[in-house]
Amino acid sequence: MPAEKAKSKGTPLWRLSKKFQYAADKIIPDSLVFCLILTFVVFLLALVLTKTNPLDLCTYWFNGLWTQNSFAFQMGIMTVTCATCAKAPQVKRVMNRLASKAHTPAVAMVMLVIFGMVTSFINWAFCTVVGALFAMYLAKNVKGMHFPLMLAVIYTCMVFGQCMGPTASVYALLATEGHFMVDQLGVLSQDITVYNPHNMIIWFTFAIILVIIAITTKPPQHEVVELKTALDDADPNYDVESRDTLADKMNGGKIFMYIIGLAGVIVIAREFLTKGFMGALSMNLIIFLFIVANCFLYKTPRAFIEAYKDNMKLACEIIVQFPFYGGIMGIMQSSGLAQVIISGIVSIASAQTLPVFSFLSACAVNLFIPSQGGQWVVQGPLLIEAAQQLGANNIDVINAFVYGDECTNLLQPLYLIPMLAVVNMKLKDAWGMCAFICLFWVIIVIGGYLIVPGLVPM
Repeated sequence: MPAEKAKSKGTPLWRLSKKFQYAADKIIPDSLVFCLILTFVVFLLALVLTKTNPLDLCTYWFNGLWTQNSFAFQMGIMTVTCATCAKAPQVKRVMNRLASKAHTPAVAMVMLVIFGMVTSFINWAFCTVVGALFAMYLAKNVKGMHFPLMLAVIYTCMVFGQCMGPTASVYALLATEGHFMVDQLGVLSQDITVYNPHNMIIWFTFAIILVIIAITTKPPQHEVVELKTALDDADPNYDVESRDTLADKMNGGKIFMYIIGLAGVIVIAREFLTKGFMGALSMNLIIFLFIVANCFLYKTPRAFIEAYKDNMKLACEIIVQFPFYGGIMGIMQSSGLAQVIISGIVSIASAQTLPVFSFLSACAVNLFIPSQGGQWVVQGPLLIEAAQQLGANNIDVINAFVYGDECTNLLQPLYLIPMLAVVNMKLKDAWGMCAFICLFWVIIVIGGYLIVPGLVPM
């Protein structure tokens, strides 16, 4: 009888996760309101902790708004383009075939984690949309899966993969000749920064923990929230108009899309041959890959543009909200608030604990500057200067920064917005599960940097 009662409440991890989801249901607003609250918080903190007047802070906010224009467009068009590609009949059949290999929730979750890590290594932007779509196909084929957990898991894979992936901004920057900190650090290849014993032990430990969380966080049947957005099995027919006139024949002609698609294939091949696979995978090329794929998937100009129209609404929240995060970054950087927060945290560190404080300071600053490259410009020189003064390990400090920068992406919704748009969910639907996983991330990384450096030589 007690066993049946416990089973009706779900597994212990599920009961713990419910506390986070309860908080999300009660206090987490929609993503735009969350962003506006962060704006007010950083404005007040800058007013109190720095010698900046309100008018200057408003100016910093205004100037910062426009720093994210190109990034907002990239994320918006990427979301629409990837969703358009994934909803093509040919792609739906492939995704269904892959998802059909999972016959149990446990197998589906393992497949989701592997898919998420692999696609994150290729490119985080690629994983953001395609990972959410793969989760939808798995949820469609394996009934009874708690979809908010699935979304949180694939999103965690996206951000966590960057702690080992070669495309992360900081790792790529420090491996570049003449980077802005070359006098302090020199040029650090990724075999030094990424693929070192400390980082690999901590990374694989959490990767295993994530699989365990994904498999063993099981709700009782009556609390399962299944995928609400139906995947339409009917293939859309966008070429329904007649082709009596020359204009109609051009609108419905395949030759235009095939020529553009072929030219795109040539450009992509050249990029890979001249820059290498990883070196070529910029966000622009990821977007272009999907545009070229859509040329062949939809075949005619009319079908191509109509398919894009159907998915254009997915970009709305991204285009609107990204500039507000630019405003937050403007206040943080121009007022000196970021330096105040970082210096305050790092000032109480020792050589042994500096990686932990590097992690914690990155966690805090990333809530307001959710851009790894932009955050490193502000935080990197201060952390490395502290490491050199204390005699701490520079590489551990850098890696701990990356873990911290990625960790609180689970709490602030900037990079979650594209996933939410694709699956038609609100922030509060997934935020509780993300915060639940974030707790384990914090514990593993802090424990790792307190224990691993003393046991394993670099």
